[in-house]
Amino acid sequence: MIYNQISKFARSLAKLLLPIIFKILILLKINRRVINFLKEKSYNSNNTYDFSEILDSFLKDDKIISLDIGAQGGFNSDNFFKSDYNDYFEPILIEPISSEAEKLSKNNKYLIQNGIWSEKIKKKLYILGNRLGSSSMYEPDKKNFDIHNIKEKDFKNFEVTEIKEIECDTIQNSLNKLNIDKIDYLKIDTQGAEYEIFKGIGKYRPLLIKTEIHIFSMYKGVSNWSRLLNLLYDLNYIAIDWKEIGKHNTRAPAEMDMILIPNFNNDLGKKLIIENEKKFISLMLIFGHLNLLKLIIKRLNLKTPYNINNFEDKYFN
Repeated sequence: MIYNQISKFARSLAKLLLPIIFKILILLKINRRVINFLKEKSYNSNNTYDFSEILDSFLKDDKIISLDIGAQGGFNSDNFFKSDYNDYFEPILIEPISSEAEKLSKNNKYLIQNGIWSEKIKKKLYILGNRLGSSSMYEPDKKNFDIHNIKEKDFKNFEVTEIKEIECDTIQNSLNKLNIDKIDYLKIDTQGAEYEIFKGIGKYRPLLIKTEIHIFSMYKGVSNWSRLLNLLYDLNYIAIDWKEIGKHNTRAPAEMDMILIPNFNNDLGKKLIIENEKKFISLMLIFGHLNLLKLIIKRLNLKTPYNINNFEDKYFN
């Protein structure tokens, strides 16, 4: 009772103080910085939980098979989820830049050193030597740098230093060569090539997808983002989350990382989740989607010895 009264008083006090604090932040010209800081903290709020005991019980020695396309720096190098969970994954890394692939080959069982596309083809790779992570199958377009808030003094970081012709193949063909029958997690970060890559996914239907999406691309000729979303919808996936990437001069994100899962509202999506329920639940826990996971467990009558309801989704606090 006392806790509830204190909590109610704190919320009332916050409502009174926040408008004043906001005016102060505006005067100090730091309101957006504070908002972005709080958004980042909110996004990662469920990282305070340690789900290792549940994951150990669910997965035992079974690994989450993961395809990482654009794996520069290694698997989960952007720490999109807690690195503590990396050992639960068996990553298959794609890296066409030979110098970067050489670094990855030392610590990874599976490494594919060609590009991924919608067909078996040779493609130009535009290498940005001063910013390797922004290398792409598409050429940078300087006239769109202003939308991405790239200052003229930094243009040199986005100059093409080498154009290399690389062999490309589809997801389907590349995984067939490795005798990989299924993947559980798919991550694609390829600076605009995502649409073409998904066109070659073939029979594979991961339980969770993280993909980069360009709303305003800084590269020439990138497919409109709505085409990518329509393709993913046709593959029976629905978006459950997105996170803005980098600075930009729009009120919509110029780029974002989007999370998608099978459409649990239809029979095809339900079947995929139910047949792989332990890995699906594990992925949802790792990515911190607790409220949605509770809903899906209830709706699909998934069986778990753990009461997920004991974990409060702190994102919504």
